[in-house]
Amino acid sequence: MASETNSDVRIWNKESEKYSEKPIADPEAYARTIARAREFLKPDASVVELGCGTGGTAAQLVGSVKSYLATDFADGMIAIAQRRHPIDLNSSSSSSDQKKKLTFRVATAESLVAENKKFDAVLAFNFFHLVRDLPATLRLVHGLLAPGGLLISKTPCMREMKMGLLMKVMIPAAVAVGLAPSVRVFTAEEFRKQVLAAGFEIVVSEYHAAGEGDFRPFIVARKVGQ
Repeated sequence: MASETNSDVRIWNKESEKYSEKPIADPEAYARTIARAREFLKPDASVVELGCGTGGTAAQLVGSVKSYLATDFADGMIAIAQRRHPIDLNSSSSSSDQKKKLTFRVATAESLVAENKKFDAVLAFNFFHLVRDLPATLRLVHGLLAPGGLLISKTPCMREMKMGLLMKVMIPAAVAVGLAPSVRVFTAEEFRKQVLAAGFEIVVSEYHAAGEGDFRPFIVARKVGQ
């Protein structure tokens, strides 16, 4: 499959509790990313998030759209998301009304495409560097979107880190022996070229961390064609 292997699922399930306890590394950059993402979401939008993890971003953005399907291929992540963001169908509070728009589900880009449903936006934060086949996954995302729909993403481009070249050598070795999940090491320019090749036009490409050295571009891209 394009997005994950059985080994990836096993590793992320094992790491899910530890992952859920990690603080956000750069809260100010995260806040800027959330604010910018909201600018591209419409109140009547149907949204799917790929690689939602434990659901923190979904909880931040669900109030800006009509419906929000938050997915992850690791059932351990989804279990934590459901526990952290329970939905009370009997509550009439505004926060509960927002949560009623939110669904957490174990799913992959492949399984979602097979359902033949179109979305106004696909969100993918800290996701694309973890897929097994980036070009194929981007094509699947293209297939999930309605005409003119948006891909809203933020992606670690680890080749641009200070030790990026070394990581490009070491990570595949760790993946090969099952010590690490699938990780792709590429530059921001390489990633942008893959997005364009998958049938998108780039609307926004910017960085949200303060100072220099940010290797996580925030990219919004619009689907071209059907």
